[in-house]
Amino acid sequence: MPERPVAATATYDEMLRAFRVPLTDEPVDPGAVVDAIAGAAEPGLTAFQNGRFHGFVVGGTLPAAMGADWLVSAWDQNTGLVAVTPAVIAAETVAGEWTLDLLGLPPESSVGFVTGGCMATFTGLAVGRAYVLAAAGWDVQASGLQGAPHLHVVLPDERHATVDSALRYLGLGDATARFVRTDGQGRIDLDDFAIALAEGDGRPTLVSLAAGNVNTGAFDPLGPAIALAHEHSAWVHIDGAFGLWAAAAPARRHLAEGVAAADSWATDAHKWLNVPYDCGIAIVRDAAAHRRAMGAHAAYLIESGDGPPDPVELVPEFSRRARGVPVYAALRSLGRIGVADLVEGCCRRAEEYAVALQAMDGVEVVNDVVLNQVLVRFDDDDATTRRVVEQVLEDRVAYMSPTVFKGRAGMRISVSGWQTTQEDVERAVQAVRQALAVARSAVVGDSRA
Repeated sequence: MPERPVAATATYDEMLRAFRVPLTDEPVDPGAVVDAIAGAAEPGLTAFQNGRFHGFVVGGTLPAAMGADWLVSAWDQNTGLVAVTPAVIAAETVAGEWTLDLLGLPPESSVGFVTGGCMATFTGLAVGRAYVLAAAGWDVQASGLQGAPHLHVVLPDERHATVDSALRYLGLGDATARFVRTDGQGRIDLDDFAIALAEGDGRPTLVSLAAGNVNTGAFDPLGPAIALAHEHSAWVHIDGAFGLWAAAAPARRHLAEGVAAADSWATDAHKWLNVPYDCGIAIVRDAAAHRRAMGAHAAYLIESGDGPPDPVELVPEFSRRARGVPVYAALRSLGRIGVADLVEGCCRRAEEYAVALQAMDGVEVVNDVVLNQVLVRFDDDDATTRRVVEQVLEDRVAYMSPTVFKGRAGMRISVSGWQTTQEDVERAVQAVRQALAVARSAVVGDSRA
């Protein structure tokens, strides 16, 4: 893994040709099928587990979590009902309790394991939608949105795209919100936030705030913002896909100060906790409201009734794999100190990237590196910056993502994997240095032409 190309070396069309074999009439030996898939796929795989993969906030898989995921597939449990699959749901229950404890969230909260941050945000906002409409005298579960009181949605103008997706899925639209100004790090302006809340004029209100901006890692001023929102009886959701895990590291915990006062939270285990895809975590303070909003009931189900919540009452899915079991394995294998070391180690590597890159002529680290995100520009030029990212991806020694922040192109380095070492940082920085030289040569060539 340390020596193989980080990015895939084959294109989609090449992979399509490799997989598009004739479908046989007769069965094929299962072992031969698996061997053929593995052999065909290898050139088209990206090494997310490589210590120099820093794209899209993707972590590598911890050994215990990978082993547990194999068990989940072998057990093949449909994790919906406590009475049917008590073992895996018990493991998920404990994983949820440990997660609440590590993140400093209210212990009475309910926890659902979903596909990722998008569905976690969808779940939190769905419960919030039902809660604030019920307070206004409207039962959205029974009557839907037709004729419902108009909802006031307040969002940062810098937010993750999945928040917009969740609003679309909920029938609220992603362009109907009041967008709050953010500063140079992507944090909301509290004065504009207060004005935005007041503009709701007493309407049922939903708010989403960020615990970890996707480009900069910055946190909204959570304590004051949540308090302001609650003065307007708003439901406050926290998009903390990776940033919430800062609360598990003593040296970074201050970034999440005040987060426990919110009403719902979304985070991913397949990001910073380094469990296999797919695993998001939806957390809601009011467990009863959670069950009312998301619950599915039918005569043919063996429901827990007044017992512990069935997973079908907490997540959008009816049938799903036991994705919380790898979370249990990861947390049990790491312990408190291991989780803190994983988070803090990635943050230190990010700081090393920032120091090394800032020392290079013409390189600007745009953000305050408070977490695991490093946002970089080259020669203060969009074209050069894009060329550098393209060259890094083409060289395949490291993987950094292109992005746009505040209207300017950037290269985003997200250190999220437990495997990343100082040596990885040094090799990746050298790859960026070489890519910058190539990009500058291309600019000179373009100007001469």
